[in-house]
Amino acid sequence: MIVSKFGGSSVADADQIKKVRAILEGDERRRIAIVSAPGKRNKDDDKITDLLYKCNSLVQKGLTCRPVFNEISKRFIQIAQKLKIDDVRLSERLDDIRCMIDAGRGADYAASRGEYLSALIISEYLGWEFLDAEEAIVINQDSTVNDSTYRRLADKLDPEKRYVIPGFYGETEQGVIKTFTRGGSDITGSIVARAVGAELYENWTDVSGIYRADPRVVADAAVNTELSYKEVRELSDVGATVFHEEAIAPIYGIGIPIVVKNTNRPEDPGTRIVPESNDFGATAVSSVKGFSRIRIRKLMLFKKYGVRHALLTMLHVFGIRPSYSLFGIDSIVWFFDSKMASDSVCQAMCERLKKEFELDSIEVDHGHAIVGVVGDGMSSSDAYLESVIALKESGIDTTFVNYGASDTSVLFGVKEEQADDAVRAIYGRLF
Repeated sequence: MIVSKFGGSSVADADQIKKVRAILEGDERRRIAIVSAPGKRNKDDDKITDLLYKCNSLVQKGLTCRPVFNEISKRFIQIAQKLKIDDVRLSERLDDIRCMIDAGRGADYAASRGEYLSALIISEYLGWEFLDAEEAIVINQDSTVNDSTYRRLADKLDPEKRYVIPGFYGETEQGVIKTFTRGGSDITGSIVARAVGAELYENWTDVSGIYRADPRVVADAAVNTELSYKEVRELSDVGATVFHEEAIAPIYGIGIPIVVKNTNRPEDPGTRIVPESNDFGATAVSSVKGFSRIRIRKLMLFKKYGVRHALLTMLHVFGIRPSYSLFGIDSIVWFFDSKMASDSVCQAMCERLKKEFELDSIEVDHGHAIVGVVGDGMSSSDAYLESVIALKESGIDTTFVNYGASDTSVLFGVKEEQADDAVRAIYGRLF
């Protein structure tokens, strides 16, 4: 059996959904489809999920979501009409959902309705069974998958039938709808693949696989034919967003292969993701921007037991959760997503930390990026040295280098405005 997940671009409109049908009918083994909410139809369009979050935001401010939700309704009704699906019942469901959002059901409920409605329409169009994720997938409070999910799915899925399941959400043990993080439909697909013991998990999107570099940065970037689970997780951490890094977890110990393919070019081979790759050395370079840096210094900083944990706890109080850490004998450097804290919050945090921990200095600056070179066996390859040479020859200064923490990646800190140049320099040297 093959489990096939289709992303937002693959179900953005009726024409795309017709392509989905052709793909599913092209192989008898494709018996379960996981679908996202409709994505952008063009660069100026809105994703349905973004509009649903906007609806909830309006309700939280004491306003009605009706004007924004009308846009959502028009989009779904248009899809249904073009697919020749009864739009009367759909209109009734849309009205019910709008009332529930206006009644304050919360962000998770609102956001989940895009996938719910998408799956309803596509299941009717295909003539397949609709299985609501709310009935089968249990999500823990930390957004991980509850182990009871696999038993529940196995009980509900008849191998002789075909199903459409909405991605991105499930319910808590208390029966409340809860979503995964954005892009979580990938996780749903992985969960279902494990539950049914799939021979293959297909992830259909709008690109023909996972590139060696972002093609918007490196125009002639090549597609990887194969990557390991570890490589995909490391790439996702440094900005490659084609496949959600948490989607590896449900099938990590099972070894189900994944293939990332293009809905618009189904003949392209795509990228296979396997437990262990046969390729060693660098396979891709990527970058993620928008980081701020905290630099802390105090003589004999670590003589006080538990100081690192205490400092991190205080950062969490101010809403800051660092992504990357560096330590010296008397210093700590943390990098965090700049969206986590405004300048005023950063200033208040610095003042409090300096006073409570009697720091010699603490400062925050912005405009940083992380560039990652990823590949199995990086620690025994020449990719690190070649990357350093590439950055040096291109006049790109590094704010830090993380080499050895992982045998699958090496990270470079650079100024945000130089991130794309760094990717191009390293790509040109390695590939």
